[in-house]
Amino acid sequence: MAAPPEIDFAALHRRLDRAEAETSAAATRSPEQRRAILESRAGAVAGAKQAAAEATVPVFAFEVAGDRYALGLDEVVLVLEIGGLSPIPGAPPWLLGAVAARSQIVPVVDPRRLLQVAREGLSDLRFVVVVQHRGEAVGIGVESLVGQLDVPDRGLAHASTGPFRWTTSDGLARVDLERFLSRASEG
Repeated sequence: MAAPPEIDFAALHRRLDRAEAETSAAATRSPEQRRAILESRAGAVAGAKQAAAEATVPVFAFEVAGDRYALGLDEVVLVLEIGGLSPIPGAPPWLLGAVAARSQIVPVVDPRRLLQVAREGLSDLRFVVVVQHRGEAVGIGVESLVGQLDVPDRGLAHASTGPFRWTTSDGLARVDLERFLSRASEG
């Protein structure tokens, strides 16, 4: 067992003396002065919390063909293993098949086709991320799950073309569902 750390009693006594002096000074303040101090502290705490909340974008991240992509956390309904995927005869190449999820049939798209990235085969897609788009559930086949991330909103490079809203400096691309799924209708 490691020895407990030594306590610097002199430093501890100095901190206690400062705290006692501040407490004594606070007792001589008027109620208005105390209220102003408390309001100032409350405002600082609230401002820090708001700045922290505004400083990040919550997303659900996953990997496809070795690249990281993300969806808005509010767009993701659930995640399933791809084992229940049933192929659909005569379906277009970008449609992997369908899965049953929460008592409904959900079409599952192949993001490798829609993103035009290398396509190794069906076996490397292990999960289906079910999203809500225009009131309909749609599944996206993915290789691996990264999970929820809070991405700092500073430094996001907004995309004007392609199926993305923005990308980060480390390569995470936020999928724009409207643009992404419109590629399926284009063929």
